Amino acid sequence: MEGRLKGKTALITGSARGIGEAIARLFHQEGAIVIITDILVDQGKALAHDLGERAYFYPLDVKNEGEWKIISEIVTLEFGGLDILINNAGITGFLETTGPHDIENVDRKSWNEVLDVNLGGTMLGCKYAIRWMKRKGAGSIINISSRSGIVGVPGAAAYAASKAGVRNHTKSVALHCAEKNYHIQCNSIHPAAIMTPMWDAMLGEGDKRKEIIRSVEQGIPLGKFGEPIDVAYAALYLASEESKYITGIELNVDGGILAGAEARVEKQDS
Repeated sequence: MEGRLKGKTALITGSARGIGEAIARLFHQEGAIVIITDILVDQGKALAHDLGERAYFYPLDVKNEGEWKIISEIVTLEFGGLDILINNAGITGFLETTGPHDIENVDRKSWNEVLDVNLGGTMLGCKYAIRWMKRKGAGSIINISSRSGIVGVPGAAAYAASKAGVRNHTKSVALHCAEKNYHIQCNSIHPAAIMTPMWDAMLGEGDKRKEIIRSVEQGIPLGKFGEPIDVAYAALYLASEESKYITGIELNVDGGILAGAEARVEKQDS
């Protein structure tokens, strides 16, 4: 059977591990040319090598527009444009900044760093993707937001604000592209309780980790953590021709959390 993305070129930010890696692997499996980008150079190169033909790695710090300009030249000259962009790169700020991140004590420098990466990086990705996709005559931008972009998270104020911004910017991009008749769709995915390295700082190790996992899973209607591949399949649908009449939506991949009272959970996310 022919792959659902055969002949398409996809760029995935933050794709050296976690959700981004799962998306890169699935898209490659479905026939896409995959451009892996990340600040984790060794892991990104290893993934591209593992995937082999049709997989390429380039370093990219998404908050740095100068690096986006370099990627833009590569995408234009080497690949002739782009069909799919996954804005996946993001940080919680718990490991990457000094903090604190709660509402009353939030550190401004830490706040700015989280917003620069999560929201600023997505904004830059959309800005350049539209240019690349116009060369192809169509395209799909998929922004990885979060459950925290829909509900409040008092203990992770910057993260929640950044992901809410990603949710709203997605709709602005979708409407802009529709108004301009670019044939470019833009949608957001909102994961929650997906077992990725982002959880490590919160889960700890050993018996404590098992206890926290059990506690979290009690609040998930489907009763278990999701896996990165669950988000990857959602992205595959939005990247494929099957979603050609869909733009500006938010697709929740959360085991049912947002459907009920357990939606408001502190410090738990993708």
